[in-house]
Amino acid sequence: MNESPRPRPTERQERPRNAAATRLRLLEAAADLFAERGYERTTVRAIAERARANQALLFRYFGSKEGLLTEVVARGGLEQLRATPAEELFETALRSMLTRSAPGADRSLEVYLRSVGRGDEASGTLRELGAEYQKVLAGLAPSEDGALRADLAMAWLLGIGLMRTVAAREPLAGADPDTVCRLVLDTLAPFWAAPEATGPGEEDR
Repeated sequence: MNESPRPRPTERQERPRNAAATRLRLLEAAADLFAERGYERTTVRAIAERARANQALLFRYFGSKEGLLTEVVARGGLEQLRATPAEELFETALRSMLTRSAPGADRSLEVYLRSVGRGDEASGTLRELGAEYQKVLAGLAPSEDGALRADLAMAWLLGIGLMRTVAAREPLAGADPDTVCRLVLDTLAPFWAAPEATGPGEEDR
């Protein structure tokens, strides 16, 4: 008995099976482009082309470029914040900045570095990321100026990213990540310690 050929699945039937993969490609393409070019200079078309996806799918899954940015940040930086012990956060963020080409490396701080303050559309999401980092780092400092120390640590972290990834200044641009981490962390270690108490008259010595 002859069997008639099975009908090919329609495009509508195929999409649910591929939706997760397409969505992931869009997220990864957006994360890379936002980190390389900044939010404002990255177009929806460029994201779709790098992800090998139709622009319409980007709007279907994320609503807008800003919605895509929000999910990139949530998937990268905010997820890293939730998953990383506070005392390891600075080193984890620094290593991510130094090894941005590694598979699965979080690039949300690079996005922050290249984008914050350059477009009102992106500022809210990126400032929230910065505020969350500050909150966690401030909790490491047993002193009243914890927020200031956290901001100074973030300024150092982002400054390293600026010199290494944006300005590509040598020798930092080509330095071994382990060496950079060792030098920075050794210098920063006393930063989180409580200030030493001074006895009467000691401040005048």
